[in-house]
Amino acid sequence: MDFDKSSIEEEYAGQDRYRIVICGANSYDKKYYFNKKFDNLPTNIKEELHIICVLFTEEAGGIFTISFTPFGHIEFDTRHEEGDLLYDEISARLLIKEIRMRKREMLDALSIYFRVTFLHQNPADLIENYEEEEP
Repeated sequence: MDFDKSSIEEEYAGQDRYRIVICGANSYDKKYYFNKKFDNLPTNIKEELHIICVLFTEEAGGIFTISFTPFGHIEFDTRHEEGDLLYDEISARLLIKEIRMRKREMLDALSIYFRVTFLHQNPADLIENYEEEEP
């Protein structure tokens, strides 16, 4: 299944970069968003992404999104409304670091999925590259 660039939900991320948002949570509206273009992900992965986003906003506050760069790398973004005294920037940074560490395998698999499905890269090459990076 191919998606052209205009059919994928994109968000301008500054500095002439775009990213494709897979999901996010908003502590102000108490809402969770999941990009329907990724509905074919396994249910357990979608649930895990939901848990990560909601727990992040409950802990640090603000708005949290998980997205892909045009090259298939996963980015986490957190922001808050001006004057939000409850937003904890230090906790936000620490939580992102913890998510990257604890969910590394899932994030690597998501990156491979995106690169194969949307960027049409060879899965064998991608898996080989990830195996070479492991300690």
